[in-house]
Amino acid sequence: MITVLLVDDQVLVRKGFGMIVNAQGDMCVAGEAGDGEQAVRLCAELRPDVVLMDVHLPGLDGIAATEQITAALPGVRVLALSMYDMDEYVVDMLRAGASGFLPKDISPEDLVESVRVVHGGESAVAPRLLTRLIGAFVRAGRPRGFGGLGAAGAVGALSEREREVLLLIGRGLSNSEIARALLLAPSTVKNHVTNVFAKIGARDRAQAVITAYESGLITPGE
Repeated sequence: MITVLLVDDQVLVRKGFGMIVNAQGDMCVAGEAGDGEQAVRLCAELRPDVVLMDVHLPGLDGIAATEQITAALPGVRVLALSMYDMDEYVVDMLRAGASGFLPKDISPEDLVESVRVVHGGESAVAPRLLTRLIGAFVRAGRPRGFGGLGAAGAVGALSEREREVLLLIGRGLSNSEIARALLLAPSTVKNHVTNVFAKIGARDRAQAVITAYESGLITPGE
């Protein structure tokens, strides 16, 4: 059972998401929070598997709350939602540690599938948002690896094979697709991906994509 914490300052939004979540056979609502500070407290108490986090919250906003939650509780996955799918919000939430970002107009089916995806350790970013953020904001930002080396320095620490793997991650390939492209066993690719994440300080594929672009390994349009 996937436990989900709902974080939104609008009660009706929380109730709506709650009805969708509780209607699934494999997930349930663990609790609700109306602001970022309450979300941080409840995460420490309830240890939910996934947090549905609104970006715009009173007091401590969703970005700051996500940063605190993911730093203190690495096992908790945050899935951000916003009515305003502006690219800088997407980047800021992913940098803060969110495992995905979705617009609030997403379908119920896509919402619950995204919860399952991030619970499984993958990232879930709406395609229209990921495409725009890569082209408009990632390269425009100051390079910085998630591990503190700076994006270029973090990528420079990778082996040649690991750089190839990161390049393909940045182009949106799954592990199985990378295995076919590099003629490697899926288990070997999984090990390479784990090593890449550790060396660049990325917690998931979304952050790895950002590092690939910020470092110049990939340029928009490739």
